Amino acid sequence: MAESIARDVVEAFYEAYAVRDGAKVAPFLHDDIEWIVNGPVDLLPFCGIRRGKQAVINHINDAAPGVLRVFSFVTEVMLVDGDRAATLNRLAGHHGSDGRVISYRLAHFMRFKDGKLIENLSFIDTYDAVEQVLGHPLAPAETLRIDSPDLIAL
Repeated sequence: MAESIARDVVEAFYEAYAVRDGAKVAPFLHDDIEWIVNGPVDLLPFCGIRRGKQAVINHINDAAPGVLRVFSFVTEVMLVDGDRAATLNRLAGHHGSDGRVISYRLAHFMRFKDGKLIENLSFIDTYDAVEQVLGHPLAPAETLRIDSPDLIAL
């Protein structure tokens, strides 16, 4: 059976993560962590996969703030069961290029090993986030024109 993680450890991780300081987050990260943020990497470069503690720290310190400088991170719901935790969060930050406020919800699904975070899978409301980053609504699918004979609409 997997080792259980204490809720206070998960809460302490989020206190460190909320301030977006890699040095404060580092003690909670397993050396072999896999950190996945699902989303369109072309529009939200903080999305993608990072493997290893140093890659995640670099992501927190450098990659993510280039797109969004977070000033608020609130965990609305937290469930801890065994070696796993799941959270629903609200993030707000200033867009890196023009300072506009961007705010969206995201969910984390985490697994801990040896008392440290070894897997973090993040799902963000990418539709909402992309519209805010672009500064305009996305076009509905009906108005998009596809001129390739290789594409099939479902």
